[in-house]
Amino acid sequence: MTITRHLDDATLMSFAAGSLPAALAAVAAAHVAMCPRCRQEVAFLERVGGALLADLPEVAVSGPEPAMPPFGGPRGAPAPAGEVPAPLIGLLGSDLDAVCWRWVSRGRWVHGLPIVGSGQLHMFRCAPGVLIPEHGHQGSELTLVLRGTLADVTGRYGPGDVCDLDEETEHTPAAGADGCVCVVGQDNPVHWRSLVVRLARPWHGM
Repeated sequence: MTITRHLDDATLMSFAAGSLPAALAAVAAAHVAMCPRCRQEVAFLERVGGALLADLPEVAVSGPEPAMPPFGGPRGAPAPAGEVPAPLIGLLGSDLDAVCWRWVSRGRWVHGLPIVGSGQLHMFRCAPGVLIPEHGHQGSELTLVLRGTLADVTGRYGPGDVCDLDEETEHTPAAGADGCVCVVGQDNPVHWRSLVVRLARPWHGM
């Protein structure tokens, strides 16, 4: 697996600082587990952050320890063999073929993933050549390819690649010749261009 599409610098910094919304953090953690380059970047940023904190005066803090994110797992740990990265196994299981998909439309299926915190996290699967309707974003969206390929105006993405988008991008992603299975995190709802898709959204949970 050759990963060529990575988290951008701002996302990596927010992830290392623990300030990403839960849905985005889950996808970021999964990519970092699969990507040696981004693991090194996160480790470096955490060292820098630790050094900066060491220079600050000590402050007494009361109250319970903050809870670990539900996707858990050490951030510096590489992914185990298989298609599902370690941070997602607790939410998804270790076998993509065992996922219980919900049909959305011809050639498209979704599977919601529960998270504690803000945003929306779900899987989607597309048959070969199927398009995801044109849409924009009211915030940030991270899409991690787990199987197959996906392409849009920003490029082509294979297993381990992550598409890191903000509200400035509108796109119509298309599955490659082998279809695709992806995990998507959003901090705000998607804005679908098609009125038909917008009306159907409450029934499909997208």
